[in-house]
Amino acid sequence: MTKHIFVTGGVVSSLGKGLTSASIGMLLERRGLCVRMQKLDPYINVDPGTMSPFQHGEVYVLEDGSETDLDLGHYERFTHSVLTRDSNYTTGQIYLSVINKERRGEFLGKTVQVIPHVTNEIKKVIQKLAGSETDVVITEIGGTVGDIESQPFLEAIRQFSIDVGKENCLYIHLTLVPYLKAAGELKTKPTQHSVGQLREIGIQPDILICRSERPIPREDREKIALFCNVPLQAVIEERDKDFSIYEVPLSLMENELDELIAQRLGLNVGTHDLEDWRDLLHRLRNPDCEISIAVVGKYARHRDAYKSIYESLDHAGIAHRAQIRIQSIESEQIEREGPERSLGGFDGILVPGGFGERGIEGKVETIRFAREKGIPFFGICLGMQCAVIEFARNVAGLAEANSTEFDKDTPHPVICLLDEQKTMTDKGGTMRLGAQPAVLTPESRAAEAYQAESLSERHRHRYEFNNTYRQQFAAHGMLVTGTSPDGKLVEIVEIPSHPWFIAVQFHPEFKSKPTDAHPLFSRFIQAAIRRHSTHDDVPSASSSLPTS
Repeated sequence: MTKHIFVTGGVVSSLGKGLTSASIGMLLERRGLCVRMQKLDPYINVDPGTMSPFQHGEVYVLEDGSETDLDLGHYERFTHSVLTRDSNYTTGQIYLSVINKERRGEFLGKTVQVIPHVTNEIKKVIQKLAGSETDVVITEIGGTVGDIESQPFLEAIRQFSIDVGKENCLYIHLTLVPYLKAAGELKTKPTQHSVGQLREIGIQPDILICRSERPIPREDREKIALFCNVPLQAVIEERDKDFSIYEVPLSLMENELDELIAQRLGLNVGTHDLEDWRDLLHRLRNPDCEISIAVVGKYARHRDAYKSIYESLDHAGIAHRAQIRIQSIESEQIEREGPERSLGGFDGILVPGGFGERGIEGKVETIRFAREKGIPFFGICLGMQCAVIEFARNVAGLAEANSTEFDKDTPHPVICLLDEQKTMTDKGGTMRLGAQPAVLTPESRAAEAYQAESLSERHRHRYEFNNTYRQQFAAHGMLVTGTSPDGKLVEIVEIPSHPWFIAVQFHPEFKSKPTDAHPLFSRFIQAAIRRHSTHDDVPSASSSLPTS
């Protein structure tokens, strides 16, 4: 029977349940198990697709087009788990399914209640990932124990162990052991209270992972074990990682978490080989050079809004043994101060995606600066659309060029709404989403990066390059080097005369891994290193930048 691991969180939010779940999945996978991963989110939105990046962070898109929580990015970067729309459910999706069943008469006139109807629906979506080829399903419960929104999910996973047998379920609780500077000591009481709340609803954690900024003394671990009713070896210390999140799996392994899980669930596991992961960390700790990258976006104040972008830049840095210093810059800052003041000294500039008119002119000015100064440039989704607008205005002679998203009456709609989007009224899940194929122009920089003539990448957009302007752009030096197989949709543009200028309509950041950097990010960083080595006499902005 498939084994189930449930990961919950307590005391405070943002403890890193997603990262911890991904690390556990990686360790079990490396020991020969087939792992599936899932996140259950307590918010009532049907999916994250219509939520603000300032509140929720990035919307992570899967191969099948599902718009999901950003933690699924951790799952894909750390493991080979196959993720689908069954890998992320929200309260909204659960309740919508229950209500639709009631409307169809499936409950035969019964009063529809949280127990059993909602909890049964939750258990059903957990069971979807189980199967003869799946050894372990790891289900992360979003939110914090004690939140009213999380209660149906916690009740469902309590019932789940009764349904499948306690020997087939394991509960891991991630909690906080804070250090009080005034008292000069760590405090275990918040963890005791959090576990107490779980036990009140019938869940006894099997393993506690205790986040702390300082080492947890044995006597504190013994206290936690005693009052939380777990063995001492099941109280796992997880100290904050100042260097890299990629230290987490090795830290958990050193605490023998994977061995503890295997013993508790009776799993037949082999020995794991983590040499590639150790080499990854060695490269991070021993870079050959340091380069600075400016990420100019609409949501720079919220780092998680571009989580996969930053991780992909780090992956490329690992591949080239380069330390990447990333500066997030609000595009509105460029509008106020101009690109010269904000962007001078960077080795590369990346403009990511986004929606809405705010900050667009700042992005356009950023791209003009990168193009005219010969700075390696990488545009993604809206970043590509802004690159097209900038080139139209300043090179192709179309002074009032724009996207119809921002100016419906522009005389030169170089970016326009996709035909299939013109009849859409609902916002959620209606964009061009998920993996789409494309073909590349031979000998283009894109083809050289991919070492292929075709590709499949994930999309999330409603607007596209207007084919009416293709020839005009080509005549002025911006080439279309990637299109949909039928040639109707532009996927990649580049400027061959520029040191490195590529913009793509898709989201390559969703397919990058720490041990396998995405080819476009890799070539972008390679170009930035080349610029850095030939412009080392130029004052660098990197000295004051935060480490990615």
